[in-house]
Amino acid sequence: MTTEPSGPRDLRSGAEGSSGSSCPEDCLKTEFAGVSFKNPVVLASGTCGFGREYNEIFDIQLLGGLASKGLTLNPRPGNEGIRVWETASGVMNSVGLENPGVRGFIEKEFDWLNSLDIVNIVNLGGHSIEDYIEGVELLNGVELDILELNISCPNVKAGGMAFGIKTELAREVVRKIRAVCKHKLVVKLSPNAEDIVALARACEEEGADGISLVNTFLAMGIDIQKRTPVFQNTYAGLSGPAIKPIALRMTHQAAKAVHIPVMGMGGITTWQDAVEFIMAGAAVVQIGTGNFMDPTLALDVIEGMRAYLVSQKMANIAEIRGCV
Repeated sequence: MTTEPSGPRDLRSGAEGSSGSSCPEDCLKTEFAGVSFKNPVVLASGTCGFGREYNEIFDIQLLGGLASKGLTLNPRPGNEGIRVWETASGVMNSVGLENPGVRGFIEKEFDWLNSLDIVNIVNLGGHSIEDYIEGVELLNGVELDILELNISCPNVKAGGMAFGIKTELAREVVRKIRAVCKHKLVVKLSPNAEDIVALARACEEEGADGISLVNTFLAMGIDIQKRTPVFQNTYAGLSGPAIKPIALRMTHQAAKAVHIPVMGMGGITTWQDAVEFIMAGAAVVQIGTGNFMDPTLALDVIEGMRAYLVSQKMANIAEIRGCV
């Protein structure tokens, strides 16, 4: 589905409820690990590039934040063959972390992104702890709001197992990154982890300022005409509405287990979905696959959440956080 922009949209003046009273201007303002978000809605990593294309459709400064396309230390061309495959109520992807590398990002994208009135979240992946550390040290040289550490990458020194599968392996990488990272550190958890609660607690114990979850689920598609897997790497990441109930459950479990703030994501396509994640304990929500359905979806979510607060006569979104 495509959306034609009708001009800039202004969400800053509040929404009118049925009683005629307006929601306070800062009713969606959210604090996350000492970082102030004008609203708790963020475009998720891997679905919005570095924001330039979306900014041609609407003013992305209306958002709470933007998580950059996942970066690796060195540039990556991404995977060959089919990269995206639609499935029932979702999408599978095997993009392969195509990106310009940390240095390329700093040289070509960072100044523009950091000039915006928006929380700048930089997502970083790696295939060895050494890669992570060198990438973090480069990013220490710039001013960003949050570093989101993607631990779903395969560890080449551990036979390809993702850092985020085994709790103790994740603990090790978070500990070593925390020791060198000068920024607020949020760890993005894999839903394929052996124990999502233990993983969340390990991240907190090793000094993470927050966690985000969930990343994509490991999935598969088969081309019955060719009698082969759809993707060259056989397996791919599943996202979209199909995963929402599981992502919501995992967010709820993780939020109940830790004292650091949580960013929740996974299949959010309506403001009601976003409210559910807030009620499950998330302070901030990220929207990913839904952006492909409607590039302005995040604005509808913001408007809907504000109208909901008016209808419930609430002064701030924090009043429902973790109420379930």
